Amino acid sequence: MDTLKRVMYVEDDDDIRLVACMALEDVGGLTVKACSSGEQALRDVEAFAPQMFLLDVMMPGMDGPSTLLELSRQGYITEATAVAFMTAKVHPEEVVRYKKLGATDVIAKPFDPMTLADDVRSIWKAFNGRLN
Repeated sequence: MDTLKRVMYVEDDDDIRLVACMALEDVGGLTVKACSSGEQALRDVEAFAPQMFLLDVMMPGMDGPSTLLELSRQGYITEATAVAFMTAKVHPEEVVRYKKLGATDVIAKPFDPMTLADDVRSIWKAFNGRLN
């Protein structure tokens, strides 16, 4: 199983993005490319080549589901790429909808900065377990 190293995080809220990046990089030791919009993610994805995407669901312009669909359409999400939505909307029917769109899992907001990297790695591990 590949070790998770590169995560692209797409979040429009500056404060949430800053806290999550600190949690993932400083606490979790991951390399993170933070994007403030789906449009920025589409511009930066090729150069960064993430192993996993963390996508905020509700964003102005291109929301998380639209970003996921466009990344998939352009070939940046493959069977080896994990995707997690980060959202406060974690009702079971919402989670099912996100997974039908292609998400591996969902991380609830507000998240715990001290455990976020572990949560992301758990999703990565479960995702890779499905591949093997």
